[in-house]
Amino acid sequence: MTASTESATLKPLNFRRYRDGDAKVRSWQKEIFDAGHSHKCPTYIQSTPPCQGSCPAGEDIRGYLNIVRGIEKPPAGIKWQEYAFRRLTEANPFPSVMGRVCPAPCESGCNRNQVEDFVGINSVEHFLGDYAIAHKLAFPKPATQTGHRVAVIGGGPAGLSAAYQLALKGHSVTIFDERAELGGMMRYGIPGFRTPRDVLDAEIHRILELGIQTRMNTRIGTDITMTQIRAEFDAVFMGLGAQAGRALPVEGAQAPNCVTATAFLKAFNDGRLRHVGKRVVVVGGGDTSIDVATVSRRLGHIDKIHESDRPEHAIAGHVAHDVAAASVRQGAEVTLTSVFAVDKMQATRHEVEQAQAEGIAIRGGMAPLAVVCDEDGRAVALRVIRCEAKMVGGRLEIKNIEGTEEDIPADLIVSAIGQAVDFTGLEEFNNGKGAINSDKNYQVQGQAGFFVGGDVVRPHLLTSAIGHGAIAADGIDRFLQDEPLEKRPKIDVHAFDLKRKMLEKGYMFGEVQEPIRGTDKNTAAIHNFDNRSDRYVISHKELFLGHFPYLARNKRGMVTLSATQALDNFEERLQPLLEAQAVAEAKRCMSCGQCFECDNCVVYCPQVAVFKVPKSKSTTGRYVDTNYNKCIGCHICADVCPTGYIQMGLGD
Repeated sequence: MTASTESATLKPLNFRRYRDGDAKVRSWQKEIFDAGHSHKCPTYIQSTPPCQGSCPAGEDIRGYLNIVRGIEKPPAGIKWQEYAFRRLTEANPFPSVMGRVCPAPCESGCNRNQVEDFVGINSVEHFLGDYAIAHKLAFPKPATQTGHRVAVIGGGPAGLSAAYQLALKGHSVTIFDERAELGGMMRYGIPGFRTPRDVLDAEIHRILELGIQTRMNTRIGTDITMTQIRAEFDAVFMGLGAQAGRALPVEGAQAPNCVTATAFLKAFNDGRLRHVGKRVVVVGGGDTSIDVATVSRRLGHIDKIHESDRPEHAIAGHVAHDVAAASVRQGAEVTLTSVFAVDKMQATRHEVEQAQAEGIAIRGGMAPLAVVCDEDGRAVALRVIRCEAKMVGGRLEIKNIEGTEEDIPADLIVSAIGQAVDFTGLEEFNNGKGAINSDKNYQVQGQAGFFVGGDVVRPHLLTSAIGHGAIAADGIDRFLQDEPLEKRPKIDVHAFDLKRKMLEKGYMFGEVQEPIRGTDKNTAAIHNFDNRSDRYVISHKELFLGHFPYLARNKRGMVTLSATQALDNFEERLQPLLEAQAVAEAKRCMSCGQCFECDNCVVYCPQVAVFKVPKSKSTTGRYVDTNYNKCIGCHICADVCPTGYIQMGLGD
């Protein structure tokens, strides 16, 4: 074909998506659904925010923050503070404790970090927990009892969490614990100036008020056999805490004044340990090591100590220090060593900063080589070497730097490098690696009706243990009802429940099968709504970050002590937010993955296709809808949606 015979008329190219007149209101449905072509109109996708995806306890963080900020309204007759507390405690019955001590992986994952600083989730949780204690809020008791009996072995965070969830489901629960008081590591592993005992006691009491029985000073496997437990109960939860510390794996670690962190903290929390040596060296890098170091700074030392009054004797339980003797104590020199650099340590950042402010020497990149002992076998120094440490494939790799060895003088050496489980009398459950094997429902392998959680599965955070207990309780409940233990969702957290909000509002609808999806025929939700919270975590890349102004974080007050002030000071340092501060902090939440009613989509839609749901039918999560007869697929609504709730997918 030649130019002279070509009849086609070429049209100039341009960057316009639509011709003049295409924006007029007319029916686009035929073209939207025509064959495989798509103009992609908005879909309403509820997804999980990264804070919830990072929470080991599975809290509905976005939910209670939206309640505090006023986006989600409580039912009539209930204050927002109580409503937020109840939403929070669906997953975690310890908001006051965890709001104080959780290292907050939720805050590390917060998308607000892409704007300026994370939302202070812990501080809002702290406020709600303290509000509940001050106003004596109680958990609602179940309307009926199932008649099933469940034994919970271990009264730490995992056991108490499981007992709480099981009691809410109407099961009769008995907690067995070898110690005199409940709380596990929350009581015996964390000092009282971080978890005030009145706060811990109040939250435990609230759980026990559900009708839970306790048998204290009773060890399963010795005082009572597992055969007796099997005969008396229909199911068992094993929350065996890892409360046996790990000794340093170096030569000389058998010295009497070389002790574990768990033994040290238990002796302190029991009131036996009233002073330490003049020079204390702590080996670790996590929150436990910080606790040991700060306790040592507060206890201090005494001169002219009698042999029988040495700290290791109190730690071993042979003697309790005399209070009068402790009154003459002086400051201790405390050094904390970690194989990781200081900024890479696992300890909570503000705890590290507070420890340094108190004069504790924190030396990162140091690996222990040996405990140096004198002729009597007592430790006099810890030999260390500079190192480079990193995690590779979930395993710790340490490269020592030859020629950098040095001795750190010590009167007391504390190993805070991990914990172990005591399986005495329960050897049948030990997998040979100091843990118990379980499936995704935390059912013990090969032991029907036996479930497990906490450090005995994998030593981790207190919030992880709480999450294990809740998931195991669900499994126990299904087991007792002869229901199959279904596969847990990919994202195993508490999520927003649209059906519940609609029932609270009094909006009646026909039978709805979960999960709720909105279609042109199903009006239980807005058209083209899909809840993908069980499988999708929304990234900051899907948000309109430009919508959010820079707002400084409302920080909790922290009492900073000098080395001198820290001595003999056991008062709580962390101060809660005031109510106005808690509300202001919650308002910094970007509600990732869920509508927070900003009206951007309504305002900016050029076709007036996006509209507000009538007030009589609207509620949280059911606020805007789309008239697809008007929509032209321009994507503007999705582009200006701050939360990523609106996505362009209809027609795919």
